[in-house]
Amino acid sequence: MRTTPSPHSRPRPDRLAVRKPLAACCGALVLGVSLTACGGTGSADADAKEITVYSADGLKSERGDGFYDRAFADFEKKTGIKVNYVESGSGAAVQRLAREKANTKADVLVTLPPFIQQADGKGLLDTYRPKGSEQVAAADKDPQGKWTSIVNNYFCFIYNKKELTQPPQSWQDLTDHRFAGKLQYSTPGVAGDGTAVVIKALHDFGGQGPAMEFLKKLQANNVGPSASTGQLAPKTDKGELLVANGDVQMNYANMKSMPNQGIFFPAAKPGAKPATFALPYAAGLVKNAPHAANAKKLLDYLLSEPVQRQVSEVGGGFTARKDVKATDENATALAKIMAGVDIFQPDWQDINKNLDSYVRAWKTATGS
Repeated sequence: MRTTPSPHSRPRPDRLAVRKPLAACCGALVLGVSLTACGGTGSADADAKEITVYSADGLKSERGDGFYDRAFADFEKKTGIKVNYVESGSGAAVQRLAREKANTKADVLVTLPPFIQQADGKGLLDTYRPKGSEQVAAADKDPQGKWTSIVNNYFCFIYNKKELTQPPQSWQDLTDHRFAGKLQYSTPGVAGDGTAVVIKALHDFGGQGPAMEFLKKLQANNVGPSASTGQLAPKTDKGELLVANGDVQMNYANMKSMPNQGIFFPAAKPGAKPATFALPYAAGLVKNAPHAANAKKLLDYLLSEPVQRQVSEVGGGFTARKDVKATDENATALAKIMAGVDIFQPDWQDINKNLDSYVRAWKTATGS
């Protein structure tokens, strides 16, 4: 899950966050901070000093040095409120929240477009404008106050730099026979970054028909479905894959431990400029949240200026606030990655309205 680019910065090389594969627990949900059992998300006591966050993967590190790791630990130290963390793919998080609608367990949802809009459309989010949200660009928040971006990010592809002297330049390059069985992208409709593959194809090819025609052709090289985008990065680094999808925050953060990764943005056609779009991590207050007061405190905290500086310094992403101008070495590296890349703005209303039909069309085209 996402806006005009302002490569606001990234973690120091010794503090890079790594997106981890999903565990086979609770329908591929990963249990994190203070959460000890599948299905158990803490007390329903509204006065309990705790909060439960359902989030897309990417901001928590296996090494404990990611953006969430620092922010949640500092938040608990500052407020005494314990954060229970449940991680999954973007679509899976919304699906779980919908299943629990009659007995809501989560307080905060963090997911990528179009799934944050989908959650709103299902009536799963309440209105809350966190302190500092006035500094978030209009494109990165809901005008009705149902969600606000907390970390900006951009869709990308990755390639194995050891095996390829240069990245593919356009979509058409990905159909080359050398990528047969060496290309994979995460599943649209399940993973946020996988859904982003379809969104970019719709934009670049000018609509559903030509986009699906191309993805049908690309399927000859595709390894097959993957519920988690994070699982593809280590495969690409090892050379099991030559090309995979991803996002700038995750893959840049992984480069210290996975040095063979390179980031690229395929152009719509040979000779065109590379292009991408923003996929922010967007956070919303869950409707009927059992700990709504605590949830509001966490949302305020995540958008506070000091924490937004940690988005780049610790988490490897782009700050969501326009007034935070990161200047560290990671900001320089991210600016270099984004240089010369066109940024387009998806029609999220259309995508939210037609997401199911787009996913069905993708399944039909690819035989998935």
